Amino acid sequence: MLLLRRVSSAAVVLLAIGTALFTFPEVRALGAGVLASAGVAGLVVGLAAQPVLSNVFAGLQLAFSDAIRLDDVVVIEDEWGRIEELTLSYVVVRTWDERRLILPVSYFADKPFENWTRHGSRVIGSVLIHVDWSVPVDELRTELYRTLREHPLWDQRDWVLQVTDVLPNGLVQLRALMSAADSASAWDLRCDVRERLVTHIREHHPEALPRLRAEVPTGLGMPGEDLAERS
Repeated sequence: MLLLRRVSSAAVVLLAIGTALFTFPEVRALGAGVLASAGVAGLVVGLAAQPVLSNVFAGLQLAFSDAIRLDDVVVIEDEWGRIEELTLSYVVVRTWDERRLILPVSYFADKPFENWTRHGSRVIGSVLIHVDWSVPVDELRTELYRTLREHPLWDQRDWVLQVTDVLPNGLVQLRALMSAADSASAWDLRCDVRERLVTHIREHHPEALPRLRAEVPTGLGMPGEDLAERS
């Protein structure tokens, strides 16, 4: 808004001065020549500064569209972070490992990105586990609910445990969903739930741990056995 106010004030001042000068016949011809020269110079400068101007207009578009705001959680090029600084020319994103991504504003106008806090910070996290067919799904579902009920990061809203796929390697895929207040809480909650489920399977149902099965046809003999002896 400060930039728009300054640009508007400058435009009003220049228009007022130009109108006042054009009331004098002696200055009118000189003013026309100056305006023509200014138009040509403005065209040259505009072509030279096209990247800068496009970035500024992208910043204005980003500001008025409210696509991102300070402290929003975004995912850019598989990098998770928060908007730390937002200007009309660049955006600073603080990643989870305290690095800083400095991106031009035009990046957010030209390329897709994820905003996890556009209208709210609540997110749903998922945990994938690959186990054997003998896994007791109902018991794991009960263990998941017990873990979430005792965990301070669960927002007491959504949770589910489902068998989502049968893999070609002979395993089944379980997916546990849980909700949290924000993305940081969801990450910690996912890690704790994954650890709890893996520990429960290892301690109470070791037969359900991932394993690969192979069927050996009979009559092939032992490895290294001479073919003549078998015949």
